[in-house]
Amino acid sequence: EDAAEAPVPARRTPGDPGDLPAPLPDGSFDLRDPACFLNRELTWLNFNCRVLAEAEDRRVPLLERVKFLSIVSSNLDEFFMKRIGGLKQQVGAGVHKVTIDGRTPQQQIDECSDVIRLLIDRKRHVFDELVEELAHHDIAVVEWEDLGPEDREELRRHYIENIYPLVTPQATDPAHPFPFVSNLSVNLLVTLRYAKSSEPSLARVKVPVGEWTPRLLKLEGRNTFVTLESVMAGNLDLLFPGMVVDSCEVFRVTRNANTELDEEKADDLLMMIEEELRERRFAPVVRLEVAPDIDPVHRGMLAAELGLDEELDVFEVEGCMALRDLMEIVSIDIPELHDRPHHGIDHPDFGTPRNIFHTIRDLGSVLVHHPYELFTTSVERFLREASRDPKVLAIKMTIYRTSEDSRAIQYLLDAARNGKQVAVVVELKARFDEAANIRWAGRLEEAGIHVTYGVVGLKTHCKAVLVVRRDYDGLRRYVHVGTGNYHAGTARLYSDLGLLTSDEEIGQDVTELYNYLTTGYKPKRQYAKILPAPKHLKRGLLERIDREIGHAEAGEVALIRIKANALEDPDMTRALYTASMAGVKVELIIRDTCRLRPGVPGLSENITVISVLGRFLEHTRIYYFHNLGAEEYFIGSADPMKRNLGSRVECVAPVEEEALRRELQTILDKQLADRRGAWDMGPDGSYVGRTPEEEEIPESSQEQLIDWYQSMQKEARRLKKRKPKGLQRRNVR
Repeated sequence: EDAAEAPVPARRTPGDPGDLPAPLPDGSFDLRDPACFLNRELTWLNFNCRVLAEAEDRRVPLLERVKFLSIVSSNLDEFFMKRIGGLKQQVGAGVHKVTIDGRTPQQQIDECSDVIRLLIDRKRHVFDELVEELAHHDIAVVEWEDLGPEDREELRRHYIENIYPLVTPQATDPAHPFPFVSNLSVNLLVTLRYAKSSEPSLARVKVPVGEWTPRLLKLEGRNTFVTLESVMAGNLDLLFPGMVVDSCEVFRVTRNANTELDEEKADDLLMMIEEELRERRFAPVVRLEVAPDIDPVHRGMLAAELGLDEELDVFEVEGCMALRDLMEIVSIDIPELHDRPHHGIDHPDFGTPRNIFHTIRDLGSVLVHHPYELFTTSVERFLREASRDPKVLAIKMTIYRTSEDSRAIQYLLDAARNGKQVAVVVELKARFDEAANIRWAGRLEEAGIHVTYGVVGLKTHCKAVLVVRRDYDGLRRYVHVGTGNYHAGTARLYSDLGLLTSDEEIGQDVTELYNYLTTGYKPKRQYAKILPAPKHLKRGLLERIDREIGHAEAGEVALIRIKANALEDPDMTRALYTASMAGVKVELIIRDTCRLRPGVPGLSENITVISVLGRFLEHTRIYYFHNLGAEEYFIGSADPMKRNLGSRVECVAPVEEEALRRELQTILDKQLADRRGAWDMGPDGSYVGRTPEEEEIPESSQEQLIDWYQSMQKEARRLKKRKPKGLQRRNVR
């Protein structure tokens, strides 16, 4: 109730400091003008400003706000590892080439650093506010010095029994060079001396956070959490008995994750990826985080030892570092501090024990939308039944990211044991999942499954399963094409679409795609319906944009809608500008990075861009073209980004059944009309969060979709009672 009455905070994010594009004397625009493009890195940081605004918003349940704060911190860690690390490599290599928006690598680092320091300051204020509000619900996040004697004794005993044996202090002196500091580790820099000496020495102690050691230690019987580093700092007498501790300072490092080797020169791709992982562990440090009150001498020493510029690469963090670890307390079971409970539903067409292949064959195609509809009873069921069905002869699947306890992988192993031909394309270069994918590849090969690693020079990012089954009328191919990974965990948190189809032409196309993935041979491959990257997708999208331009120039209705994670490809951006200037209405739902400037008079006044945030991470990709009423819808794995269109194997498939098109239209309509979770982008790259008026629906599009899918399920059950053998999903509209 307090949250509902609280004023909504100002929901505006900063824009790009660059100039807006100006028309030429004849009123046209030079679409190669850097001013036409926003900077990729700055727009991604802007996305994190929007995520942080969710943590600031008192309308969001308290523990969900903590979650958003944790996500921002985790995102910034990855930003330094991937984006800042890559820019620093360019600077080190003497690269001065400017980006399409006119910035050198060093300019991007400098401008990003300014935004990041503002984010750090906002994060601190949000953290302090959340800690204060959590205390009203008997949830405390505290330090060792805040505890009483009994609590200290409890934690000291726990520390001695469960953590102390894992701790390894390392001295730094002429006999002990400065130790290696691992990526994203929290560390103590301890200044100590002998009791009868005034000569100080230094020791580094790593805080051993891991799978079995949480960062936040919980006091028994209470929701009181104490940071592990403060517990260690309060018990240094165990590590350094008889020594005098003069100071204990916390620091944290972030290392570059860009250590890719030359794949084309690798004799063994698996060995090359393993070497990359070893190199990443020792990669250069790109960020040092310290407390504001650290001894200036120690700050300079750390920067020098880690090879950093003390002014540019050292970030002061007041209070708790590594706020990503706050995710450890998000699951506290206090319902009123969370979003309303959500349990995905069974897809109405899969609500019976009937063979899933018979259902798909009768319907032609089925569209599933996670997490509103369960991944386990649709996609995983598709794989489970394929692994057991005696009429299934072969299964082919791509793996980009998956969970450690993946049922999908287990079903592939079961299929192999059941005598089916199984082929899996594993992407070993999926960033931060390389080690897990190497392990999976080994397990699959041990089971006799044919494992390949895709096409040299390209990442395999497509999400596709091909099942070959002997039906009553001969061999038939069943296909799943999705927008998300085959990962049950993220399927509960990410919004993704999947198409399950027995369409003959799509089946033939996906067969061709797998032949390409397992051989790398590409000449003369033809595709009837799907748009695979890198050879066909970009051209196909540009041709359809050009077709809408022709319709607009002929005075016809012309409309393009794109929902994606990012819009970064320069050619796609220019094509959309051209469409707007021709009179095409362009509606974009772009989650994070967007290079395009909407609403610039004469250039993009027919383009709107919104970003939708909520309890689920928006991850679907939908492409829509009006086409004089003969509408085209596509879903798939690819964003309109240069890397997706040109250097990855992607798969985008058409959705052709009228009922499924209406479902996609509903998703787009609800998001475009969202007055709670949507942010409107301005010409300068800034965003303004929408606030519902009194007469408008106050719920976000995600909450509306939860209700909508549940109502469809109820209607399908009602129809089932009237028409037991009917195809329920087709009639619920």
